[in-house]
Amino acid sequence: KCNTFSKCGFYTATQEKRNDLPWSRSKMLDGHLLLGWLSITLIVYLLSLPGPSAAYFGLTGNEPLSILPLNSLPEENVGRAHYKLCDRLKLEKKQRRMCRRDPGVAETLREAITMSALECQYQFRFERWNCTLEGRHRANILKRGFKETAFLYAVSSAGLTHAMAKACSAGRMERCTCDEAPDLENRKAWQWGGCGDNLKYANKFVKDFLGKRSNKDLRARVDMHNTNVGMKVIKAGVETTCKCHGVSGSCTVQTCWRQLLPFHEIGKQLKSRYEASVKVGSSTNEATGEGEISTGRGLQEPPPQPLPGLNDQIPRTMDLLHIEDSPSFCRPSKYSSGTAARKCYKDKNCDAICCGRGHNTQSREVTRPCQCQVRWCCYVECKQCTQREEVYTCKG
Repeated sequence: KCNTFSKCGFYTATQEKRNDLPWSRSKMLDGHLLLGWLSITLIVYLLSLPGPSAAYFGLTGNEPLSILPLNSLPEENVGRAHYKLCDRLKLEKKQRRMCRRDPGVAETLREAITMSALECQYQFRFERWNCTLEGRHRANILKRGFKETAFLYAVSSAGLTHAMAKACSAGRMERCTCDEAPDLENRKAWQWGGCGDNLKYANKFVKDFLGKRSNKDLRARVDMHNTNVGMKVIKAGVETTCKCHGVSGSCTVQTCWRQLLPFHEIGKQLKSRYEASVKVGSSTNEATGEGEISTGRGLQEPPPQPLPGLNDQIPRTMDLLHIEDSPSFCRPSKYSSGTAARKCYKDKNCDAICCGRGHNTQSREVTRPCQCQVRWCCYVECKQCTQREEVYTCKG
């Protein structure tokens, strides 16, 4: 084994060349050699560093949502146009490869982001934090372990799973089609038909797309847990829809297929889990020396007990988990623009949203269609009615 330069022959060969050099040039060569070895050592060290602990996407990704308008993007030419969309999404290397290999994936990814963003904003429209996604606010929230962070992870994975399962059944994907559902218990009672949402393929795709995550630190495990909660809520909401066939409406034969719940229902369930989110901390298992996730419930009691789970590390629960308390979101900060001038609803949420600062009342006239009737054939005729309404906004 080579332990010194001289034993390797490196020092000797270099010394022979240096013996013929002036003293100053010899010292310069020493400096160049030292710099070279330091550079090589630094490169080897950087290559040995572990990569990102997770592959993120959607509302938890790095892409600025300003490049993904919530309405639509300009139409692209056919062919490899989906390559451009894959590049616009700023995916990681493996994700970009998965995006490019099926033309339907790129559009499905965009649909998943849009659907997740709109649902997040809808569910938090009456809250102090109204799912602000643009600018630095989202990035700063993702750096912390708030309840809002947990919701973003869950709704992102749920949106991707839902969009992919629907894309398969709609025939927009080349690598998947309808769900055949071979495991139905009462299969003998009906004929399987229709075109079910392919949740099996969607789950496999999402797990592969997001990749495996490190469980060495608490934050990574909590993020992984909340991502899985989003996927589990989708799975728990699968319904079987049937249509009867037979003489005079008799149900001698049924055509049945599996359908996912509307994404609004998924968002509503995730919002309720956000409201009941559990704060967790880390503890050390004395037997294994490994960290565990423990709940923060019962703050008046001694140290919290770890939740049961896989190897007593990851909780087997459908609760969303967070690590730290959320800010108030009342005043402008790096997490939100505050609630000044925010619209609120009197007797409903003005007191909560305005953080006790009170609200302004403005009266305005609004013209809307009214007294609409269907005319033959085939249009709707409406009158224009003007009414006065009051608008409430939070004081600064």
